[in-house]
Amino acid sequence: MKTLKEQTDAKIAAGRKAKPDFMKGVDEAIDKAKAFEQGSNALKIGEKAVDFKLPNPQGELISLSNLLEKGPVIITFYRGSWCPYCNLQLRALQAKLDDIHKLGATLVAISPEVPDESMTANEINNMEFTVLSDQDAKVASQYGVAWEVPEFLLDHMRVDRQLDLKKINNGNASVLPIPATFIIGIDGRVIWNYVNVDYRTRSEPDDIIEVLKNLS
Repeated sequence: MKTLKEQTDAKIAAGRKAKPDFMKGVDEAIDKAKAFEQGSNALKIGEKAVDFKLPNPQGELISLSNLLEKGPVIITFYRGSWCPYCNLQLRALQAKLDDIHKLGATLVAISPEVPDESMTANEINNMEFTVLSDQDAKVASQYGVAWEVPEFLLDHMRVDRQLDLKKINNGNASVLPIPATFIIGIDGRVIWNYVNVDYRTRSEPDDIIEVLKNLS
């Protein structure tokens, strides 16, 4: 099976071939974000994770503190079910979910999509981990991974993708999470993190598994 990086690299390469001008614009937007060190305020290893209560697709409030009573928690922030890179990542995590559970951890995926929108007829419905709605990316902001999306990308979403993020997120259409992953220990502190403002690049599930193995 291909690694997540191999899958995302292939998608980036296909995008560069199909839409070279657009992908060049994405590269420039990402380079600018990196120059301004966006994402540098993300929670660091050893820092206390911010507790939260967020709704799942059924509207039930799920808190980090309750999840930590069962063991370590993996929190991955993703942009939404409309994002192809997010879907690649979530599928890759789903494939490793048995290993994650055997190591005593819980996986939680958080996006700004409202619960009703999170339950669209797509593959995310079949994921066996907890999907939570962080409206207006408020929790993402507390974790230091909220990103004011450049107008260039917002215009692409509106025109080329015909995405109405204001409706999908039932709120702010211009702030999305930087795709980031945190592993929170049972003491509530960050054990490991992966933060990259380039939304096309994600943490590798096998790296998460290795961290959990070292914990056990």
